[in-house]
Amino acid sequence: MPIIDHLQVLKGLTVQEAMRRQVIRLDQNAFLDQAIRAMTKFKVNALLVMGQDQAALGVVSKTDLMTAYYGGLPLQTPLESIMVGPPLFCQPQDSLDVALDQMREFRVHRLYVRGGENEAVIGVLAFPDIVGMLYRFCYRCDRSLLQRRERQDDLNWDESFLVREVMTPEVTVFSETDSLFDVMGGLAEFKFGAVPLADSSGQPTGVVSKSDLVMAYLHGLDPETEAKLVMSSPVVVCDQEELLLTVIKRLIFADLHRIFVYKDRPQDLVGVLSLSDAARFRSGSCRACLVSRIKI
Repeated sequence: MPIIDHLQVLKGLTVQEAMRRQVIRLDQNAFLDQAIRAMTKFKVNALLVMGQDQAALGVVSKTDLMTAYYGGLPLQTPLESIMVGPPLFCQPQDSLDVALDQMREFRVHRLYVRGGENEAVIGVLAFPDIVGMLYRFCYRCDRSLLQRRERQDDLNWDESFLVREVMTPEVTVFSETDSLFDVMGGLAEFKFGAVPLADSSGQPTGVVSKSDLVMAYLHGLDPETEAKLVMSSPVVVCDQEELLLTVIKRLIFADLHRIFVYKDRPQDLVGVLSLSDAARFRSGSCRACLVSRIKI
């Protein structure tokens, strides 16, 4: 493990330590339904599109597939018709801080990693990978609340970041009876990965994510279908006053990308905390790492 400056967490960690080495690839002539099946099988949000010479041409994400669904494209459309390219790359020896700067500059959620003599694609780095690395660092840190609990040290709660300090402080709630068209339009407009649904009384009842929508696309559901027919339930929530570290732990171990945040009562949603938010925060979970935060 590298020597890490506790005040500059991400600058002491490299892409190679956080990246995933499994890169899902499909040929440019593969169809959209093949992409959906591959993403579902390997639990990824995007895949790399390859040319005939095995050069990386572009990326297809669940956002791109949702857009194709919204636009009425047939599932037998080739990936090259909707891919975004060229892919963005980084090097395995780059610091995570530099990688985050690149992701911010180009407004992307992942970078592909090239290395070796032939500069082959050897990995992929996404926001959840960075958060996972930060969590492991925080857990080992002497100032970690988790470590202090195990040692029964005095806990200084004022040092710890709360969910409300990191979350996206806005959430748009849709009705169960809104159509998939309506939900897709909202996701595209607000750049969300998922939205909660509520019943006629305003009680949150479920969530529709891009994953739910691309599966609806694969199964041939009419986009005018009511959103409640594809929603996941229940709505996973946390209190805005909860500790950031404990909520990130919940997300990681439950394999969730986001959690909705409430104030006072679970039905009063005031924001959403995603692994993307936590990665952009550029810090550990307490003020020991405050200097590593960079406003973006």
